[in-house]
Amino acid sequence: MKKIIILLVSISTISIAQGQGTIKIDTAKSVIKWKGSNLFKFNQHYGTVKFSSGEISMNEDGISGGKFVVDMNSIMNTDGKYNEMLVSHLKHQDFFDVEKHPEAKLEIRQIKHGDNGQIEIDALLTIKGISRPIKFSSTWEKGPNETMLKSKFIIDRTRWGISYESKGIIGSVKDDIISDAIEFEVILVFGFRGC
Repeated sequence: MKKIIILLVSISTISIAQGQGTIKIDTAKSVIKWKGSNLFKFNQHYGTVKFSSGEISMNEDGISGGKFVVDMNSIMNTDGKYNEMLVSHLKHQDFFDVEKHPEAKLEIRQIKHGDNGQIEIDALLTIKGISRPIKFSSTWEKGPNETMLKSKFIIDRTRWGISYESKGIIGSVKDDIISDAIEFEVILVFGFRGC
């Protein structure tokens, strides 16, 4: 049985090396780190959210696409301030309305490969059932037993219908205005070497 497993892993590795097929992410290790603040960044919060599934497609040039599903119920606040209250509010209909929309999705639509493992990505991000195009850069980091694809980008939450205490809402108390920008750092982990 052990020999069969080793053979299957070897075949998968050869297929990946030749640029074929799809590769699933390690959902236990992959993570999205988020950061939000009030308008003047006096009060910041940050935390994580996990993937429920995800995969990238490969061709002879490298990554050719990908689809990822985010478990919105996994939202955590890790800065230690107002944890339960903040997470409850983020899940509320004021923000991500997790009861109605338990998943967010990202689909890679177009890839442009650059130097030193840099990749320019055009994707479609779906939050609260609203899909909007986004662009961001990613880089590969290769380890002894796994490879990571890291990305950083900022979205304007109001494009996805999240307008609670937005600067565009008339009547908001100035000190309570929440920045429309949400910062994300995405770390995708794959259990193979090289790309």
